[in-house]
Amino acid sequence: MKSAARCLLLLLTGFVAACSTAVKDGPPDSIDYEWHEIANAVPKDEPKSRYGNPASYVVFGKRYRVMQNAAGFTQKGVASWYGSKFHGQRTSSGETYDMHAMTAAHKSLPLPTYVEVTNLNNGRKAIVKVNDRGPFHAGRIIDLSYAAAIKLGVAQTGTAPVTIRVVTADSVDSDEETVASAATSVPLASRDESLISNDGKLYVQVVAYSNEESALKMLKELREENFSSARIHVERAMNRLLYRVRVGPVPTRDVAEKLLLQLKEIKYNDAKIIGYN
Repeated sequence: MKSAARCLLLLLTGFVAACSTAVKDGPPDSIDYEWHEIANAVPKDEPKSRYGNPASYVVFGKRYRVMQNAAGFTQKGVASWYGSKFHGQRTSSGETYDMHAMTAAHKSLPLPTYVEVTNLNNGRKAIVKVNDRGPFHAGRIIDLSYAAAIKLGVAQTGTAPVTIRVVTADSVDSDEETVASAATSVPLASRDESLISNDGKLYVQVVAYSNEESALKMLKELREENFSSARIHVERAMNRLLYRVRVGPVPTRDVAEKLLLQLKEIKYNDAKIIGYN
């Protein structure tokens, strides 16, 4: 079968992540969200999809078998992502692909299945709903939506080594779920734009942690205190990750001084003004 005809057949049968056409895939034309502002998918007890769950199927001459029961499933390999090229198309499960939703494609897990993905390069974790088939590239085990790739830090690198494990509504730690979604409690539209300039170089750093969970809890506290421009800046130092919780950037030293006083008035005594690095 010619490649163009094969791609058409795959698209018609719902395998949207399976092949490449002349249209280049990539991120959306415009997007404005931070990785820690993206909420995890919330595992639910759902019946198997009417579509995308045959006993087996063939893509590019290779047969793949669909798992009947994914309980306890784990896997290690390479993650990739797919974006604007497939946005709005039908997935293998019959749902419409939304690159801004926390979803993914897998070759053999039942549809739908929820998995926790861990990026082994930076330690970030995300929960996604598997509702599509793919990726059909050698060595890759999961194709992430653009949002999931941003949250995990895969969008910048294109691919990354990951582990995945199946999770259910009963197996997800409720505390972890609360922390993971805390950063999304303030909509992007509520950012304090008066504190942000295009070339701002000053921040007020509240604290720095070596643990991402602690940084996310602090971010939640700051958002609850109406510091809507609070962000987490991740840096690698001495082969470990450092999570700096900062407010800003701010346009002038005077604004930074005012923010510093506000923070210290509500117990954040270790806050300090720093330059961008």
